[in-house]
Amino acid sequence: MKNLWNKQQEVDFFQNSRKIATPEQLFYRSNDKRYLAYWPKGYEGEKTTLQSRNAFIGNYTEKWCSELLKDFATKVKGNIVQDVVCEEIGLTKQSPADVALCKTKDIIQNPENIILILEVKMSVVWNWELKKIAGKEELICLGDYNSHQGNPSLLRSDTMLKAIGKSINIRVSSYKAAKIPIVIIGNTPITNSYYEKVDHLKKCGIIQGFWSINPKPLDREDTIKNTRALGFYRFDSYEELDKELTKLLKEEREFFSSMQTKTELGKIIEIANKEDTYEKKAEKFLELIRK
Repeated sequence: MKNLWNKQQEVDFFQNSRKIATPEQLFYRSNDKRYLAYWPKGYEGEKTTLQSRNAFIGNYTEKWCSELLKDFATKVKGNIVQDVVCEEIGLTKQSPADVALCKTKDIIQNPENIILILEVKMSVVWNWELKKIAGKEELICLGDYNSHQGNPSLLRSDTMLKAIGKSINIRVSSYKAAKIPIVIIGNTPITNSYYEKVDHLKKCGIIQGFWSINPKPLDREDTIKNTRALGFYRFDSYEELDKELTKLLKEEREFFSSMQTKTELGKIIEIANKEDTYEKKAEKFLELIRK
């Protein structure tokens, strides 16, 4: 059985990263010479800003998500590809898709071969202290995100805005992006101020969900399972994730957006309604609204 994100994943991240990175690149250094993943609440010493860890945790989580989803990709006869570039839909070398489910293994893709886009917005959730005990490095967990001053993953407003902005850029780049689902993968809940926003984004079809794959981000209390319209959803098992991915890809959907007068919209609906089937009505509606 595959595990979702948990404390052990963070231990693995730090241990693997220490093979190529110094403690100063991965941890804050406190006034009393402690190496800390985050500044603890109540810490009043001198503070610095740690940017160097971002690249390490970004690379680790994107690779980890790719490994997590490989079996699902095989099941649907697809391929998990990192750093996918598709200029037609706004995925450039400077801003590729973190992870994508594609029909081929190529990094440079055509829109029709991209099945699903996954933007990975994960980070270190718990606070950790790196200590040397009997000459060996040990990681001590100091508490969950309620115990430190950092806002990890989807709890950061700038992370949410970047994810939204990139998704909108994909949607407006070409109609060829209209059939590709976009999901944001995180490992924390979202803040209350984004509940209605993520539901609206899902209803509008811009983003198909902000998904947390961390079943228990807080040690002593539960977190939100989902928002009212499922714009945010927390997965508690791999099986649950597999089921939702299957459901997402089962039916062909299409994003559309427009701003028309009621008269023009009425004409489009009237013309489209003359078609014989629901599918043909939808096709004619989309054709006319995009002219």
